This record gives sequence, C-alpha cells and structure tokens, in this order.
Amino acid sequence: MGYFSKFLGISAALMLLSVSVVGAEERDPLKPRVPVDQMSDARANKNPVDATPENIAKGKALFEGKGTCFNCHGKNGDGQGEAGKILNPSPRNFTNCKFHKKRKDGELFWVIKNGSAGTGMVALVPAAITEQEAWTIINYERSFCKAE
Repeated sequence: MGYFSKFLGISAALMLLSVSVVGAEERDPLKPRVPVDQMSDARANKNPVDATPENIAKGKALFEGKGTCFNCHGKNGDGQGEAGKILNPSPRNFTNCKFHKKRKDGELFWVIKNGSAGTGMVALVPAAITEQEAWTIINYERSFCKAE
C-alpha cells in the first residue's frame, strides 16, 4: 500500500471516529469537574444570591441571553442545545436531580468561572458575565431539577 493510500485510510478512520463521538452522552454526570486540589475551596464557596422567584427569573434571562448557556445546555437545561449536540462529552444535563444533589453551588460556580478541561465548557467570568450573574444563573440551573 502506497503512502497516499495509507494517508486516505487513516484520514477515513479519523473521520469515522470523529463522527462517532459527536453528540456523545455526557460522561459520568456525577463526576466532579473541579480539580481535586481546588475542590475543598470550591465546595465551601456559598451562593450569595438567594434563590427567590425574582432571582430565578433573572437567572433564566441570563441563561437564555447574555450567558448564552442555552446554546449548549438547551432551553430546557437538558444538554441538548444546538451547539451542545456536537460536543463530546455532551453538556451537563441540569434536569438530572442526582447531579444537583451531588454538586455544591461553589463547584458549579468554579466551572462557570474557570471552564472545564476536556469539555466544551469555557470560562465565562469575567469575559461574558459577572460573578453575581454566574451565581444567579446557578439558581436557575437548579430549578431544572423537578424533585424525584
């Protein structure tokens, strides 16, 4: 087999591999995304924004607007936004109540502020939203869990 044939074979295999992982399921939704050496501080970080109906409504407006969260996480918070459909792993599914029971607000804030290595989640604070807005969005994300 000549060099060009090997190149085409490898290219075809890589394309097939890339197609097979597009839109893959979220890998272990309960796995933390905060580095171990920062977990204690993240978990101790408390949400300064009360989860009032008014603040949850503000969080929704930010999630669907300035924060652009819906692009990946979907308007229903299920990880099925248009941009999220091509990510591997898929974005967090905020309708998963087991996820909400396992993760503290400070961990969610850490991911919004710092991004999440190995995923499509990028750092949004301060590039797109303020810290206060991130906390407000977290309250809205929590509202996707309808008690099991």
